Amino acid sequence: MTHASHTSPLVTVEQLCRRFGKTQALADISFTLERGQVLSVIGRSGAGKSTLLRCLNGLERPDEGRIVIDGKDIVGCGERDLRVVRQRIGMIFQHFNLLSAKTALGNVALPLKLRGIGRAARHARAAELLDLVGLADKAGHYPAQLSGGQKQRVGIARALASDPALLLCDEATSALDPEATLSILELLGRINRELGLTIVLITHEMNVARLIADRVLVLAAGRIVEEGVTRAVLSHPKAAETRLMLRAAGFLPDTNPQSGTRHAQLAV
Repeated sequence: MTHASHTSPLVTVEQLCRRFGKTQALADISFTLERGQVLSVIGRSGAGKSTLLRCLNGLERPDEGRIVIDGKDIVGCGERDLRVVRQRIGMIFQHFNLLSAKTALGNVALPLKLRGIGRAARHARAAELLDLVGLADKAGHYPAQLSGGQKQRVGIARALASDPALLLCDEATSALDPEATLSILELLGRINRELGLTIVLITHEMNVARLIADRVLVLAAGRIVEEGVTRAVLSHPKAAETRLMLRAAGFLPDTNPQSGTRHAQLAV
């Protein structure tokens, strides 16, 4: 696989559409994601967030449009080429998706085992990754012995096992308590800075975007209604949907959005 120049965007999405019967799940979605950026895709339930994520990792085939990841248009890919692209994409799930019969070390090593890497090498790499996420002392623990935050740290270590260029996070903190959420966001921020990893974070929580994202993309009914630098979007929201979500999260006063008090300066 030929990778794109490091000066080009890692992800380019152009006029993406996805329909399920008569339901338009995504309509004319276009954006780019530069290497090393953290993008938060925000929207309420049914906005199209999960469909967009499934299109980005090749699990959903769009009806129209292009998705270029690291120089490869995955929409036109055959299954073999798609598998190669997926090796460059790490996934973190809302409910961890760990195998209960495997230890933390075994869960992290699994992607490497599936790639045919020998036992000693994959276990050494898995141990390194558990140390990176602060769980070196939990290598022999099973998921049932771990807290929610610890399980998600194992999930992050597993996602990093294939040395991805892009990390997709599907509501990665919504199953966690506030303290664990902060620790996971701090970890993702550190990984972004230290490894230069590009991250797409799907969330319905404005505070998650505020704490970690460089840029925000707001979805409503399958369309992008607002996009921009996080501070600007959260401080001066332009779309009614964005203002509604900010108001629900307590970032804007609960007033009529036409009343002239719609813009609140946020400490972001």
